[in-house]
Amino acid sequence: MSPTTRLHRIAPVTTPATPSPTVPVTVPGTQRGAAAGFSDPLRFDLPPALEASQPPELTLGRRDAVRLMVSRGEQTPVHARASDLATYLDPGDLVVVNTSATVPAAVDAVAPHGEFVVVHLSTELPTGLWLVEIRRPVDGSPTLPHDGDFRGAELRLPDHATVRVLGRMPGSIRLWVTEVELGAAGAPGTSIVEYLERWGKPIRYRYVPATWPIDAYRNAYANEPGSAEMPSAGRPVTSEVIASLVARGIDVTPLVLHTGVASLEGHEMPYPERYRVPIETARRINATHDAGHRVVAIGTTVVRALETVTDDEGITHPGEGWTELIISPARPVRAVDGLLTGWHEPEATHLQMLEAVAGRAPLELAYPAAIAAGYRWHEFGDSHLLLPDRTGSDHR
Repeated sequence: MSPTTRLHRIAPVTTPATPSPTVPVTVPGTQRGAAAGFSDPLRFDLPPALEASQPPELTLGRRDAVRLMVSRGEQTPVHARASDLATYLDPGDLVVVNTSATVPAAVDAVAPHGEFVVVHLSTELPTGLWLVEIRRPVDGSPTLPHDGDFRGAELRLPDHATVRVLGRMPGSIRLWVTEVELGAAGAPGTSIVEYLERWGKPIRYRYVPATWPIDAYRNAYANEPGSAEMPSAGRPVTSEVIASLVARGIDVTPLVLHTGVASLEGHEMPYPERYRVPIETARRINATHDAGHRVVAIGTTVVRALETVTDDEGITHPGEGWTELIISPARPVRAVDGLLTGWHEPEATHLQMLEAVAGRAPLELAYPAAIAAGYRWHEFGDSHLLLPDRTGSDHR
């Protein structure tokens, strides 16, 4: 099938229905265990010393100096640097980036009875309601999940803004469905993202003891504010790395997926997230596959967005909306051939997506090797490139 033929088949994608704050929502793949098609979790011990606590440019001088492990099937993993990314891809391959920019989504608030809490504004739903997480401050810095029942509570934010809690997100132990009202906090037309830019702080967790400016949580190519947390796989993809890709004949194309809060403590399934895949990106993906080349996603957010708009025949369509798609080995990927990602926590649900992209064997080789070699975890950590096995390739 030619690229032109594929283009004729591109059609808008229907936006999924908004989850109700009171009626449970059944999302395919959310049930754990064999019935949902999940393999046994990848279990390992993560030494605290391997949790990256500060931006690598402070210790290494630049973002793209972090380490890069390259995994190809059951081959022995290769150790490199993120600046070498282009070396491991071929001319004609297509790299897809998520241009969503992180916003300072953590806001101090006062709960009923005067308790101080921190609200993480995660995701805006199609109805205008917001998913938020409420956390308990610890020494005024990193926070812990709050185990209180906030149903019906009104939280007071700076400058007369409020968060009214309606109920828990169905199936979640951390997120609440809320109404966010700016009130007198901004002029008519002021958006919540604009409010956060003034009053919010970057979301951070216990392994990052210091406060870093929001620019430390934004990728070099990010241009559309909306993510509660950094799509961090793209952090080492600097303008110099992009220039090296283009110089090697590797195209780069964008999409947007605004990320919600991570699932570090609860290991919950992914929440609905807003995405947009442009028509030109869909064209390039289909043309790349027609020509026999690879589509390489920069981050799990790109995989989720692309797989949402790719049909059973492997045709990628333009589209936008809120995706609830959960990718596991039971649901093979159709649009993505390779993935640049970070290192994920033991038994994290993202590992199921990695297994869907690359298979189980590369992960079983890579994770012990990464721990033995001292690779660093989390948004300021090192990188992992998962590619199809091409034995006999002239790559390093």
